[in-house]
Amino acid sequence: MWKQAKSKWILIGCGFFVLAGGIFAGLYRSGFEYVYTPAKAKYVNPPMADARIASQTSGVTVTQEMLALGEETYIEKTFGNERFFTDIMGAFDGPLSIPNILKAVAKLKGRGTTNLQVEAAKTATIGGKTIHKGQIIDTGIDVPKGVYAPLGFKIKWEEGRLKAGISCMACHATVDPRSGKILQGLPNRDFNMGYLLALSTNTTSYFTHTNITSLKKYITELSVPVTTSDGRQALLPDPQKLEDEVDRQVMFWPKGSVDVTLDSENNPVQIPDALTKGDHPFGWNGQGMVGPFKGASAGINNVHSQNMDTLSQTVVSKPMLGIDKEVYLGTVLQRAANPKYRYKGGKGKERPTAFFAKVDPTPGVAGINELYVTSTYPKANYISSVGLTYGTPGYHALEEINAMSAWMETLKAPASPFQTDAVTSRKGRQVFERAGCIRCHAGDYLTSNAVIPIEQVKTEPSRAKGFHKVQRILGPPLMYTEDTPLPIPPDAKKVKIPITEHQRQQLKIAWAQSGSRGGYKTMSLLGLAWSAPYLHDGGVAVGKDRSHVGLPQTEMKELTPDPYNSLLALVDKDLREKVIASNRSAAYLREAHVSGEGHAFWVDRTTGFTKEDQDALVRYLLSLP
Repeated sequence: MWKQAKSKWILIGCGFFVLAGGIFAGLYRSGFEYVYTPAKAKYVNPPMADARIASQTSGVTVTQEMLALGEETYIEKTFGNERFFTDIMGAFDGPLSIPNILKAVAKLKGRGTTNLQVEAAKTATIGGKTIHKGQIIDTGIDVPKGVYAPLGFKIKWEEGRLKAGISCMACHATVDPRSGKILQGLPNRDFNMGYLLALSTNTTSYFTHTNITSLKKYITELSVPVTTSDGRQALLPDPQKLEDEVDRQVMFWPKGSVDVTLDSENNPVQIPDALTKGDHPFGWNGQGMVGPFKGASAGINNVHSQNMDTLSQTVVSKPMLGIDKEVYLGTVLQRAANPKYRYKGGKGKERPTAFFAKVDPTPGVAGINELYVTSTYPKANYISSVGLTYGTPGYHALEEINAMSAWMETLKAPASPFQTDAVTSRKGRQVFERAGCIRCHAGDYLTSNAVIPIEQVKTEPSRAKGFHKVQRILGPPLMYTEDTPLPIPPDAKKVKIPITEHQRQQLKIAWAQSGSRGGYKTMSLLGLAWSAPYLHDGGVAVGKDRSHVGLPQTEMKELTPDPYNSLLALVDKDLREKVIASNRSAAYLREAHVSGEGHAFWVDRTTGFTKEDQDALVRYLLSLP
């Protein structure tokens, strides 16, 4: 792998290579890849990477070698997701292209940005909206100052074409607009994920993350037949009709949001931070609760095992979605960007699974990325909601995931940009306690480490039950022993995942089982200055001017939500009602289940608090690291 010292020339050279039509193709034919690896001087908050800290907080013996692997995994590894994004989804075959991304980086001349602006490579109509060639695309991709590479992006030459994928750093790190340095572990709040997905030529590959519950309404005279797994004949949906609908639904996701549940509902959630120390369980639902590192490894795996490669859902599509696996796979592949993986279907043609088996770069398991079966496959378990984990051949089961969990335990939030005097801070803390906030947000990390039922927290309920369907395929709580090599051998040993009675009851809420409607984890309040807008749906947004309320009047008008005013709206009933009304006025937000409602724990005149009390509370909370 080429190192960061040459990143400027590599990226410029890479762009020149593409634009010049392959002058250096012979050099790259054997394979090349590049991902920017920051030096410690590039961080505002350099990783502590102390094995003692990780061991103390996790209850697991951690070595420096383990932390080094965790850092490498977090920053550099994609586990092959460039195959899915490039070859299947076509993320760079539409208006967004790799050459134009590189051109935009070079155009910065080392200035850095929190929002890489890329010229559209071609004209295309996406979800009813036309993007013209040369039009500026706001990506939300970060580029540190003095660096000639996008943060968290891997560029790779494979199979005679340039591909790109993302590491954890693309979403869980950002650039400080003041210094141009990297804020490690913080969410990339303006990463325009939904819009970038919509610009792909095969956004259909992400259709399970929309409100499409049946493919029948997309059957037209252009639909082609396919043989199902039980030998019957079925029709695949009209590829263009389905593509247009998926584009329409995802293109207006709030910035910094992504849908990560297999529930056939369009309900994106905000990208969380990666400051895991003291903040268990993990995920907005708290579904990452058991297994290594208090569930951190399970939470991490959920994103990579199903959301970076929707082909991984093929085997579970029937019990989870009611879609035969042949129909599901055919639907995902019929618009695949790379002709090698494109399924054409038709009478007398082989089944999609047989077709894909011939070209699958990772045979033996569902998916195109580096995925491996868990101990319960094809059933799911509390480590993986689709029964798969990711990892690199030559390592052990969960080794890289566990290493990353250990490394994340050593991350520390940067100092808050909001400073307040000691008197105001002390008063704010007193208001915090008097208002009862401390009942849920207690301790050093300001969290009860509990999952709160939706009936109690009353925020937008769609996502609360996001893991409900997994109970249809949930297997026993088992995992492979830590010495199990990858790929998994047939005689691999299994051990039980320890689960306490308290965790068992909490899992019922987190995974919406046994009649539960689900719930949301009590989030830590550390880092609030960096995480506006607020709540899981990111719906509590107010601009610098308090007349700009809700996402339609902030993000959708390219106005950044103000942390002070947005946090004020979280505790002020009158201001929140205006926020909710604004969000509800936008059909695209209603469809994406983004409202900003709930968590109605007011600290205002309705509960006996003054404006001065509110101000002190907000300033105290924003001053926390």
